[in-house]
Amino acid sequence: MTYLLALDQGTSSSRSIVFDPQGRVVAMAQQELPQLYPRPGWVEHDPMEIWRTQLATVREVLAKAGLQARDIRALGITNQRETTVLWNRKTGRPVHHAIVWQDRRAEPTCAQLREEGHAPRIQSKTGLLIDAYFSGTKLKWLLDHVPRAREQAQRGELAFGTVDSWLMWQLTEGALHATDVTNASRTMLFNVHSNEWDADLLQLLDIPAALMPRVLPSSAHYGQTRPSLLGASIEIGGVAGDQQSALFGQACFKEGMAKNTYGTGCFMLMHTGAKFQTSSNGLLTTSAAQLGVRTGQSGAGPSQAGLDPLGGQRPAQRRSVGVQYATEGSVFVGGAVVQWLRDGLHAIKGSGEVQSLAQSVPDSGGVMMVPAFTGLGAPYWKPDARGAITGLTRGTTVAHIARAALESIAYQSSALLQAMSRDAAAAGAAPVSELRVDGGACVNDLLMQFQADLLGIPVVRPAVTETTALGAAYLAGLACGVYRSTDELSALWKAERRFLPTLDVGRAAELMGRWEHAVRQATLA
Repeated sequence: MTYLLALDQGTSSSRSIVFDPQGRVVAMAQQELPQLYPRPGWVEHDPMEIWRTQLATVREVLAKAGLQARDIRALGITNQRETTVLWNRKTGRPVHHAIVWQDRRAEPTCAQLREEGHAPRIQSKTGLLIDAYFSGTKLKWLLDHVPRAREQAQRGELAFGTVDSWLMWQLTEGALHATDVTNASRTMLFNVHSNEWDADLLQLLDIPAALMPRVLPSSAHYGQTRPSLLGASIEIGGVAGDQQSALFGQACFKEGMAKNTYGTGCFMLMHTGAKFQTSSNGLLTTSAAQLGVRTGQSGAGPSQAGLDPLGGQRPAQRRSVGVQYATEGSVFVGGAVVQWLRDGLHAIKGSGEVQSLAQSVPDSGGVMMVPAFTGLGAPYWKPDARGAITGLTRGTTVAHIARAALESIAYQSSALLQAMSRDAAAAGAAPVSELRVDGGACVNDLLMQFQADLLGIPVVRPAVTETTALGAAYLAGLACGVYRSTDELSALWKAERRFLPTLDVGRAAELMGRWEHAVRQATLA
């Protein structure tokens, strides 16, 4: 039996999952990752804790599965995107805590870039809006504020990376400094047309090119883990940021296919194929996972890979099989609204109770909730918006509020897909015919049915909902020959349940109109 290992390094935990070749979970291990909040608006992780917890879960999952490292054909890495790590190449030690994707300390730099008129240029090159969310301004902050960091960077003594790069550096004990196109595309420093670091943008943010990792396709022969870590080497064959990895794990390989991940927030991606589409509706354009064609020797490992100009192992060269893109929209508060019902309102004792409470009433009784606890993300981009509950009457109960809270997740996601559909129509593309779903909240049947009703298209829940980790495993399996093509992966994807729309189209449009009215009320300043 051939097994694949996925390292899933997230914001709140590090996980490792072993899959069999049919994409079924064999074993899973997870450890919580401590969150650090040194100041309001600042969010950090200890990079050494990221590595410690991730390595511990790898060892634990192998033990749970009754496997050894030599039983693993290849491993893939998927990770929280945009989180920024800066470390010393010689010692392998970070020079500062990692700055997490939610961190807002770089907003003054972003405001200056906007005021200076750089937004159109940055969006045309990267597909991104200027925001502190992305890695580039976080890296600039580190260089400007960590003592001697800029001087060390200019001398080539430091290395920058997102979490995938940091893990690969540790797994290879400093031999490999690389990333993939999906993670690179979230830095605001990467030209998604040419698939390379953009010299103009590096100069704009005063970032030395010597800091940057080598960029490879998402499925590639990156290198080998050091035998001392796990008892034998394992090939690193796949890397992708969490949302692009979930898109891949959902077998959304063709233009017009879309997935939505229902977690703390919601992340919707629609594959646009080789088309780079600049959104006119508040969405981002990002690189989708890309495959590669091997141009080096077959089976190249550390001894065959050559040397990086800065020293260390250079991964075997692979050229991309066509640049692939996706349109992306993010909802800041998805499943987190259920946590608020539990911890803020004390309306429920556990998150699992929300469905039964919401189902105790036939509908929300006209109540609308806009959970803009931290502003509104795409497609609205209203950072100053605040949460609002509208439509309250004397007959409103906590069950109505619970149902409105649950439905708010579907309303926000529907607004995203409508924005994507408008962009697609403008580009002459076909509309989305179904939405594939994953993430913790996708197990809620009431939410999924309401989502289908609002969208007017089937909402499809897969048999394997661990699609983020599965995508990384699939990418690794393609690199090492476990799978021959994405057609083979498409055949492995199975639906567990299809939620078909039952609501009249006119009624769905009326509900979305009421939602947009509630959003306007939440954004009044």
